[in-house]
Amino acid sequence: MIVERPWEADASAGFSRRLGRSPQELGLTSATESCPDIWEMDNGDVAVIGRDVTPEVAARLPDGVSIGADERLVIIPRSLLVAAKPDIPDA
Repeated sequence: MIVERPWEADASAGFSRRLGRSPQELGLTSATESCPDIWEMDNGDVAVIGRDVTPEVAARLPDGVSIGADERLVIIPRSLLVAAKPDIPDA
């Protein structure tokens, strides 16, 4: 059965700009191959790179929250999101 969803990720969208400062600037990593990051895509969607904790948190999600078979819950450092706040539009 195919489920219709009002939004689908467009994997063909390009990376437009980093939101906030780089993980290296924030002291979150010393490497470039495993860095949390936030990017705006050229279609306006947002890509988040973080640690996949789906198996660890799936059983204790709040009521009304679910993770689809093709979705993952990732966690990023708070400082990364705070640094991106000025780049995120209000509307």
